[in-house]
Amino acid sequence: MNHGIRSGYPNRFGRRMVLLGGTAIVLPSSAARVANAQDTYPDKPVRVTVSYGPGGAIDVIARILAEHMTSTLGKPVLVDNKPGAGSTIAAEAIARSAPDGYSVLVTGMAHSVIPELFPQVTFDPIKSFQPISHLGIMPFVLAVHPSVPATDFASFITYMKANPNTINCGSAGPGSSADLGQMLLAKRTGIEFVRVPYRSTPAAMNDLVAGRVGFMMDSQNVLVPHVKGGALKAFAVSSLERSRLLPDVPTLDELGLNGFEAGSWQAMLAPANTPRPIVAKLSASIEAAVTDPAIRSRYIELGYQLPRKVGPEALAEFLAIEAAKWGPLAKATGTG
Repeated sequence: MNHGIRSGYPNRFGRRMVLLGGTAIVLPSSAARVANAQDTYPDKPVRVTVSYGPGGAIDVIARILAEHMTSTLGKPVLVDNKPGAGSTIAAEAIARSAPDGYSVLVTGMAHSVIPELFPQVTFDPIKSFQPISHLGIMPFVLAVHPSVPATDFASFITYMKANPNTINCGSAGPGSSADLGQMLLAKRTGIEFVRVPYRSTPAAMNDLVAGRVGFMMDSQNVLVPHVKGGALKAFAVSSLERSRLLPDVPTLDELGLNGFEAGSWQAMLAPANTPRPIVAKLSASIEAAVTDPAIRSRYIELGYQLPRKVGPEALAEFLAIEAAKWGPLAKATGTG
């Protein structure tokens, strides 16, 4: 008598029976194992990869939400930073990750213009990812170093036009939300400047405060403390409404750039083919966070705007709108 594995066949419950040592053992099918994994998700830490360095608007919101998600999901939600190459290093890492919900991406506007700026990448910014949720928006402030001889927005534009390509402007690199916002400012006003890329917004800000960069239009949470401390001058904000952090500073829309609106938005994506039940759990944990009064207060305190809608469908629609808005500008201005 053969006491090894003699045969295996599916039964009507979608499981496989084998005879081991003459005893029938029922093994779950692969579909059943996948379903079980979805039911128990998460049973280990979830890792969030941020496409920019520590301290910027995208990183800050990822860490605020990760802390809250840890409590709702019941497992640690850890944050890693993988800056560089216009956000594509982090995006490629997640695109190649297993679609099991344990590796997700938090990124921003640069993701919507990858085809225009980095056509050589090995992933598709839409097809390689599963949207989870929009996370928020951080409007910009136009902050200028005191060495630039201007006292307000009008005199700043006059000086820039009289001295084209002599003032440095910092950002977190080509395709970043600040870089695109600054290029939109250039297009709308006719100014010309030298684009200086950095690995993160805080790194660019350090050179702005030191005077090696003349101006930036970037995240309020990074620049406003230096404005209030007197190290920088604020000439405008990029939202359609005035900022709670700088209520006396006019919007660019008020200053004659009708409809001007730009900011650093944040979104969470998973690898394509992540199971819908796992997507739903991640999305629900984000919704629980942004509806928590303590998190909402934290958003307001730092100058973030809450997402207008959460969930994968709303994010997919938002990404399509952003790609249409910023793609042509990214293609026209390039990566220089």
